Amino acid sequence: MKNKLILLLCLTSFLSAQELKVTSKSFSADEKTGISIFEGDVHIIKGEDEINATKISIFTDVKHKPIKYTAIGDVSFRISTKDGAIYNGKAQKVIYLPKEKEYHFYKDVQLNQSQNQKVIIGDEIVLKTVEGKAYAKGQKNKPVIMIFNIDEKKEK
Repeated sequence: MKNKLILLLCLTSFLSAQELKVTSKSFSADEKTGISIFEGDVHIIKGEDEINATKISIFTDVKHKPIKYTAIGDVSFRISTKDGAIYNGKAQKVIYLPKEKEYHFYKDVQLNQSQNQKVIIGDEIVLKTVEGKAYAKGQKNKPVIMIFNIDEKKEK
């Protein structure tokens, strides 16, 4: 119980006292290694960002501040950038680096930006939420696909 209380206190102080809420079917933590593992229908909400996955591991530093999240297994997400862009999509693995405010998406990635009606499909995509930049790589035999939905009626 003590470990759970310490973890909850640390996680809620994450990123400028913004609340981080994690729900799952099971939870385990190792205070010595700084790793907390959530499994089974894991759902994380932090501000406007949400991640859903089969398993999420949260790695913390010696001050109990999260330094990395790893989400695996049918990951779905909704992410907002500093400039207000909203991305949602899916991947098989997502790594979030809070200090850099970067998301790394891996395997069967589909990243949708609804405001500009853009879709990026690839095997590896990096989204830098502060800079509003994205980088993508395809697989050996599959290219990166970028789809723009252009409404020509609005352009005239």
